[in-house]
Amino acid sequence: MIIFQNVSKFYNKLAALDKVSFKIQPGEFVSIVGRSGAGKSTVVKMFIGEEKPTKGQIFFNDYEINKLKFSYLPDFRRHIGVIFQDFRLLPQKTAFENVAFALEVEGRIQKEINDLVPQVLDMVGLKEKAFNFPAELSGGEKQRVAIARAMVNQPQVIVADEPTGNLDPFNTWEVIKLLTKINEFGSTVILATHNKEIVNTLGRRAITLEAGRLIRDEENGKFIIG
Repeated sequence: MIIFQNVSKFYNKLAALDKVSFKIQPGEFVSIVGRSGAGKSTVVKMFIGEEKPTKGQIFFNDYEINKLKFSYLPDFRRHIGVIFQDFRLLPQKTAFENVAFALEVEGRIQKEINDLVPQVLDMVGLKEKAFNFPAELSGGEKQRVAIARAMVNQPQVIVADEPTGNLDPFNTWEVIKLLTKINEFGSTVILATHNKEIVNTLGRRAITLEAGRLIRDEENGKFIIG
């Protein structure tokens, strides 16, 4: 279970988050929604331990994330796969090598890597592009490599921070379909987005932020701000 308990984050007295509280159950698909600057990315950064809250507590299973020392973060992050808007692929590595890198960091043996990487690339529809470099891939293909990298270790949670922000409509929906499929396989999915159409079409739980405050938390949520 993921718990945000009265979490606030201030930058020079400006509140990016203000007393935000919610719980996410294992296996849920939850959208964190709102306009740019509402606090969505701050929630993501707090959860993955990139930043610490000014006040409040954040829990994931047995971890109290806000108290984790830097040396404990790698162990904690093994449970999480993260997908970013800007892909964050290693440009000098092929699609295969970018996905394999996530397994190498975990100390997996080469046989496991050779077995798993083609499987996940096939799942995201990129088996034929395994040995292409990022510069040779379209934006949608790059994001699918990033998704494959995030899911290859079968994490408990996938966090996607505006994963469709740089994509055209077709690739946007291809990414959303993949996230839905990952959720069906059992991973909790947290999608941070400002895209109203995605949220309304998904019809899943939506936590709405506005100016750092949680203003709505609804099952079958609709993004109705602005």
